[in-house]
Amino acid sequence: MRARLVLALAWLCAVPGAMAQDGRKSGFEYMSRDSQALQMDDLSNPAMLSVLDGESLWSTPAGSAQKSCASCHGDASVSMKGVAARYPAFNEGSGTPIDLAGRIDQCRRERQAAPALAREGRDSLALTAYIGLQSRGLPISPPDDTRLAPFRREGEALYTRRMGQLNFSCAQCHDEHAGDHVGASPIPQAHPTAYPIYRLEWQSVGSLQRRLRNCMAGTRSEPFAYGSPEFINLELFLAERARGMKVETPGVRP
Repeated sequence: MRARLVLALAWLCAVPGAMAQDGRKSGFEYMSRDSQALQMDDLSNPAMLSVLDGESLWSTPAGSAQKSCASCHGDASVSMKGVAARYPAFNEGSGTPIDLAGRIDQCRRERQAAPALAREGRDSLALTAYIGLQSRGLPISPPDDTRLAPFRREGEALYTRRMGQLNFSCAQCHDEHAGDHVGASPIPQAHPTAYPIYRLEWQSVGSLQRRLRNCMAGTRSEPFAYGSPEFINLELFLAERARGMKVETPGVRP
């Protein structure tokens, strides 16, 4: 246990900002020391299996064009550094925001003539986790693009809107009651610093949208569809809310 605590302290020093100076806290801060150590040790972190799948997919030709991600973008540790920290971003083609998973799928379909990736499918999560890893330790940096402003406002409105049979909003739990408990579980501040994550409850890797759907179901709301404008706008707002916090991908959560 002592060695794992030393590892935890080393990780926090290497990636400052897990707890921001302004009091914002990553979900990492609410976990037990054992769970923190699990995230910080790449040899133990179960999400790293998905990252390895993503690394393989990065170099594997896909679609009728027989191109791979690497054939266009080269070494991911160079070309993808900081990319995940800047999404969602404005998509010129649609005139709307697009998240990282959507951009990966779009790129594969357009450049590799590959079939669409299933939202929350293994390959989509693997590539998103692999690309996300290249930004680990970097600050979340949403684009300063005025075209995103109305969509971000929509996301903020969703965050503060009461929904479902329990008539709760995201803000009521994660702003007003952050740090309190529901049963034995602490209520985090809900910063999207570590996605995709391996959630111990799921025993699998999942996206931020999967977590949002779980939360909506818990308040007896009708969850939005994966990849819906509502979820993208909400992600956009959450990214702005977490601006400057450090990327932890791939994370582990209870």
